[in-house]
Amino acid sequence: MKPCPLILLLALILGATGIAQPQQPGDWRKLVEQLAEEGMNETAIENMYEELLQLENNPINLNTATREQLENFPLLSMEEADAIFRFLEKNRPVYTLFELRNVALLDIRTVEMILPFFYVGETEGKAARPQVSDVLKNGRHELQSRFDKTLTQRAGYGEFPDSILERYPNRKYRGEDFYTSLRYSFRYRNKVQMGITAEKDAGEPFFKPDHPKGYDHYGFHLIINDIGWLKTVAAGDYRLSFGQGLVLNNDFMISKSWSTGNIARRTLQPKRHFSTAEDGYFRGIAAVAEFGNFAVTGFYSNKKIDANLSDDGHITSFKVDGLHRTPLEIEKKRNTREQVTGGNINFRKDRLQIGISGVYYQYDRMYNPTLRDYNFYSLRDFSNFNASIDYSYQLPGLIFAGETSFARNGAVATLNTLQYRFSGNLSFSLLHRHYPISYNAFYAQAFSEGSDVQNERGLYIGTEFRPFPKFSVTAYADFVRFPWLKYNIDTPSNAVDLYLLGTYTFSRQSFLEGRYKYKQKEKNTAWPDEKSRSVLPYATHKFRLRYSRDLRSGWNFRTTADMARYKEKHFPAENGFMLSQNIGYRGKGALTGDAYLAWFNADTYEARLYSYERNLLNSFYMPSFYGKGCRLAFSAKYAITDNLSFSVKFGHTRYFNRDTIGSGTELIDGKRRSDLFSYLRWVF
Repeated sequence: MKPCPLILLLALILGATGIAQPQQPGDWRKLVEQLAEEGMNETAIENMYEELLQLENNPINLNTATREQLENFPLLSMEEADAIFRFLEKNRPVYTLFELRNVALLDIRTVEMILPFFYVGETEGKAARPQVSDVLKNGRHELQSRFDKTLTQRAGYGEFPDSILERYPNRKYRGEDFYTSLRYSFRYRNKVQMGITAEKDAGEPFFKPDHPKGYDHYGFHLIINDIGWLKTVAAGDYRLSFGQGLVLNNDFMISKSWSTGNIARRTLQPKRHFSTAEDGYFRGIAAVAEFGNFAVTGFYSNKKIDANLSDDGHITSFKVDGLHRTPLEIEKKRNTREQVTGGNINFRKDRLQIGISGVYYQYDRMYNPTLRDYNFYSLRDFSNFNASIDYSYQLPGLIFAGETSFARNGAVATLNTLQYRFSGNLSFSLLHRHYPISYNAFYAQAFSEGSDVQNERGLYIGTEFRPFPKFSVTAYADFVRFPWLKYNIDTPSNAVDLYLLGTYTFSRQSFLEGRYKYKQKEKNTAWPDEKSRSVLPYATHKFRLRYSRDLRSGWNFRTTADMARYKEKHFPAENGFMLSQNIGYRGKGALTGDAYLAWFNADTYEARLYSYERNLLNSFYMPSFYGKGCRLAFSAKYAITDNLSFSVKFGHTRYFNRDTIGSGTELIDGKRRSDLFSYLRWVF
């Protein structure tokens, strides 16, 4: 037997021992970890984590909380936010946070999770406008520095003769083999936010003669709230979301499986973009003004973006990874100017909300993707326009919400949801969407199975219920039709997405959960003995069993078994298995940390397995594994003082059945890969 499974078996035995003690409430970080495992992309997770961390450091006073503040809180559904607001309206002033337990829709776990984001203060009148001297004196500064390095040599950092580089210039990265970022932020209560971001990806040049600006990417944001009739003013980098996202949404999207009662979205005020992601945000100015029951939002963005260009200078696609390591990637850096402008008028009176949105965008080059059958209806122009009307109406236990939008070519898209709560133990959600083949909306991000809000019709049915006091079930079924061709699919196709999660809570300190995910789609498949290909269905089954327990003195053990099965029609099944153990320590001392160990055996890439492992502050790591091997990771955080901390992580992957890892410039000639991450945070 290999050494990794033996060590893992020992860890599993240790994980099953110990004396349970109450954990500290409000561990919202575990929820974010779960969302990362359920498929939210890295940028969305980082944005969400950053926002929650900011809110935790600047809690909301329950006695002055507004409906908008509650609705903008990411962890609350529309129904939960409305229930809390109506409870506070009737019971203010409240005297302890635990009075939230009297809100009928909130269970104990939800209350404990959101407690760190609120406090009980005085019932204040209209706050006086802060003076500049107060802002500078009482503001909170934070400085974060990150440095990552892959310790194993990769092909792109090798030495090549000049003759080879002259012929193949993109074989070698032009920069150093480390990642680094520097971020500074300033905040004064909920009135002022300001920040600066600088980042260099591994392989990008850093303060070289031909790159004197140092970091590859810089960002800045400034947000000021409550300036008379101006509710919010944002300058620099920011994110926006209107309605259900059919016209505009570059905020994060929650995965289907997080909460079937949280699928309806709402228009949000501008948020800062403080992530190091180089795509998915606006750069310019935005403002929100309030006039009675009306809120008016306007914005303008003007920035240079990366694009892949044809020989005649047309945009064939947008480059969104933010990597500028080789001459070819550097050539695409900010080669296109993007301008976006738009606005939203939102009317709200009691339970009714209606919004009108419009977005116009243009480029200094023509967008003209290479013509293929599947993209026949894609936009081919310098500009486009989208507009919509969104609506919602709430009754006790019932929410109806939706949005209907159109593009400049006349295509009409619509999304509508119905959420109904029969009782505190049973809720039901229904969502229907119709996105035409010719609907083009580049800044839309709405509920969908595909990556674009286009060429999709779907019906989603979800439920949450508690058949027994300690047992909860979340389930959904999503039935999708793609009326036109898609990439790698030469005919109209269908998809079915099923999800079932059952959780049994032994106590507030331990739980057992089982998860099953099933997805059936179609794709082009080449027959081994024929030159032709067919569109055939394929199905992916994923099973997970997890046990988690919190022990005395801050120890936590999480044991997980994963299995994946991939099957194409007429072809043999491909299987994958993973067994992992996470041991964490969150005691009262200055040192905290995690150890993660996993053993995996997956036949192919299609049967790959994902497993979340805790990374450094504000960053998330969701590696995928296939082949045979093991993964080991250690992370630790040391609080040097109350305001200064240093974190470090080491990760190592060993394969048993391959001699190389990766491909191209990322190729590692060997069976092992080791990475080192470090993070310094100073609050003053």
